[in-house]
Amino acid sequence: MHAFDFQRPATLKDAAAFLKKNETARVLGGGQSLIPTLKMRLAQTPALVDVTRLEELRAVKLEAAVLTVGAGLRHSEVATHKDVLIGVPALARVAAGIGDRQVRNMGTLGGSLANNDPAADYPAAVLGLGATIHTNRRSLAADKFFTGLYETALKPGEIITSVEFPLPKRAAYVKFKQPASRFALVGVFVSEGAGHVRVAVTGAGNAGVFRMKDMEKKLAEKFAMESIAKSKIATDKLLSDIHASGEYRAHLIGVLAQRAVAAAIAGKYQ
Repeated sequence: MHAFDFQRPATLKDAAAFLKKNETARVLGGGQSLIPTLKMRLAQTPALVDVTRLEELRAVKLEAAVLTVGAGLRHSEVATHKDVLIGVPALARVAAGIGDRQVRNMGTLGGSLANNDPAADYPAAVLGLGATIHTNRRSLAADKFFTGLYETALKPGEIITSVEFPLPKRAAYVKFKQPASRFALVGVFVSEGAGHVRVAVTGAGNAGVFRMKDMEKKLAEKFAMESIAKSKIATDKLLSDIHASGEYRAHLIGVLAQRAVAAAIAGKYQ
C-alpha cells in the first residue's frame, strides 16, 4: 500500500471543503472495495476522506410516496431499519443479501453506489426503483448515474449524501450468487409503480447495470410471469468470463426475472 494522508472531517461541509482543495483525494464510505484495492496497489490516492461517521449521511425518512435513505447507512442497518422494511421491503432484502456479515456491518449504501461494481446488488435496486441519488452538489436520476464498469456520473469532490426511492406498489430482487464472493453472477430487480414497471439487471452487462425495457413493456401490460416467459435476451452486450458465458447469463436473466415477478406478486420480496 502506498502512503496517503487520512482525514476524518467532523461535518459534511468540512469534507466538501477538503475535497475542493484536494480533488484527487478519495472518499472512504465503508472501504470494502477501496481498501483492498489500495492494499494491492491497484490504485493509489494522496488522501482518504472518511465520511463514515458523519451523522448528516445517516438519516432515514419515510413519507407518503418516498423513502429517503442516508448514504452513510451500513448494509446491515438498511436491512433492519423499520422505515425501510415498511416503505420498500425489497430494498431491505437486497441489503440483507450483500456479502457476508462483516461486509454488511462495514459497507455503506453510498460507498457501494460510488464504486459501482458491475456485480453489486444496490445498483439493481436503485435503477430498478427509479431512485434519485443526491450529492452535496446536485441530484441525479438513476438512469443517468451509472455510466459504465466502476464508473458513475460523480465528479471529483462530489459526495453522495442520500438516495430517494419512490415507494413501489410491489417489488422483488432475485440473484444467482457467485459462491465465493456472494456477488451476483446475475441479479434481477423488478418493481411495479404507478403506471410503470422497471426491470434492472446486475452482474450480466459488459457495461454494468442495465434495464430490460422489452420486459418492462410486457409487464406493464400484464404483471405476470407468463408475460416475459418467452422473452429473447441478446448476448452481444453481456459479460462472458470464467464464471459464466454470455449465453448462460442470458438464460439466468430470463429465469430470475420471472422469479422476481412471482416473488413481487406473492409479497415475498425474495
